[in-house]
This record gives sequence, C-alpha cells and structure tokens, in this order.
Amino acid sequence: MLLRHIRYLMAVADEGSFTRAALALHVSQPALSQQIRQLEERMGVALLDRSGRMVRPTDAGEAFLAYARRAMGELEAGSRAVRDVADLSTGALRIGFTPSFSAYLVAPLVRCFHERFPGILLSVVEMAQEEMEPALGADALDLGIAFSDVRAEDVEWLPLHEERLSFVVGEAHPASGAESMDCAALAHEELALLGVTFATRLTVDAYLHRQHVRPRIAVEASSIAAIVEIVRSTRLGTILPDAVACEQPGIRAVALVPPIETRRVVLLQRRGGYRSAAARAFTALAEEYAAEVGGGVV
Repeated sequence: MLLRHIRYLMAVADEGSFTRAALALHVSQPALSQQIRQLEERMGVALLDRSGRMVRPTDAGEAFLAYARRAMGELEAGSRAVRDVADLSTGALRIGFTPSFSAYLVAPLVRCFHERFPGILLSVVEMAQEEMEPALGADALDLGIAFSDVRAEDVEWLPLHEERLSFVVGEAHPASGAESMDCAALAHEELALLGVTFATRLTVDAYLHRQHVRPRIAVEASSIAAIVEIVRSTRLGTILPDAVACEQPGIRAVALVPPIETRRVVLLQRRGGYRSAAARAFTALAEEYAAEVGGGVV
C-alpha cells in the first residue's frame, strides 16, 4: 500500500466523484480508478460505493478513512517537523483567533512576532471558538487565541490573562471623564453592541439581565472595529474589553459597578501535538505581552 493510494481514496471520498477527484489530483480518471482498485484488492473489500450518482465510501471505506485521515495528519505534522528550522530563519505558523481579540491583541502580537522573526510566514484567521477547536484537533491550525471554556478533549490551553469588560465611550460622551459608573445608569444610555452571535455580547446580555437593566440598543454591528468607529464618532456607548480602549485612540474605558465577570484568555493548542520552534516562540511572546496588557498570567 502506497501513500498515493490513500491520497487518491481520500480525494474521491471528498469530491464524491472520480472525475472531480482526478481533476483535483491532476491525474487521468482511468489511472485514478486503477489505483483505487489496487487498494481495494489489497484490502480485500470494496471501499467505495459506485452505484449511485455520487461515489460514497462503503461502511468499510468509512472505517478505513477515519484511520487514514489521522495517519495523513500525523505524516504532515512529521513533514513540518523535518522542515522546521530551530533558528526561526524560515518556517510557517497558523493561528486562529476569536473576534474579541481583533481590536487589541492579535495585531500587536503579529507585529512583535514579525519584527523578531521576519522569516516566519504567519497565517492568521478569525473564527468562532467552536470552529477553532476542531481545526486545532485536526492539525489545521497550530495555535488559537480564545477563552478557557474549551470543550474539545484533544485541545489544551495555556492561560494568558483575564479580559475585563468595561463601558467604552468616545471623547464627546458625558461619561468620558469618569473613572466608574453604576451599571443602573446603562438603562439611560444608547448603546452600540456586537451582534447576538458574539461571545462578548452573550456575556454582556447575561450581566445586564442579572443587574435588571434593560438596555437601549441603538446599533448592532458584526465587528469590533465598526463598534469602535461608531463610538468614537458619536455619543453612543458600548461594552467591550477595556484593553480595546487602551489600544484605540479617541475612546476610553469606564469601569462598571458592579464589574462584569472577567473572562480568561488562553492560548489553545492540540493536546500532545507537535510544537514547532515558531509555535514555541509565539507562545513565549503571547505570555510576555499578556503580562503587560492583562496584569500577568493567571
């Protein structure tokens, strides 16, 4: 059995068609079919059901593919380990992050990392945590920046800092000079908040509900950057991580009383997975930066 056989089988299963798989693999369809037949003869069982309009794995094929995909993932990790250069002169690093960190954590980390290790290609992608955890487990990401409520058993986390949410306003807002304000006053504020699909919004809604405050929501937006611009240029307020106000000019954070429960920011990685030199360097940098913006690792 050759790796080529396994790659070909995975391609047909993924595409649902010998024709599309052959195009994706840049091989002829007869050659692809012959290779699959050889694999089935070697295994002594049909791995693909060719009777329908779409080609699908048989029960035996599904069982084999589950192991094959894991094996191919481990081989890819091994290939990266061989290519990994300990002096960090070359390499690549794939990082996922949740939207909460787009406005204050990701950009500074990427900037500092690139300044120290310009030869490392960084691929960063914003995604929900429920998408990030499977991607880490499947070795589609090297690291993730998210929160500690991890559900995947094959993902472990390293604590960075506690994220504090505050009332954030622009310079024209009457509360811009205050150090703190009672949360009851939020009932009289017009707010610009993230949409209800964001983890930050869920935390805010739960807090307001506990405090018996009915917010007056004037704007809902799908990005922190949009919220920041709206707050900066209007008299609307918002509730965001106070670190956002530290990074963005023209806005400031006002502490709420009682405070919103903090959230633990963590660095996610695949449990027991390969740690490249680039991943180890980024982890050390994240701990260093988090100690500055969050008051220390917790």
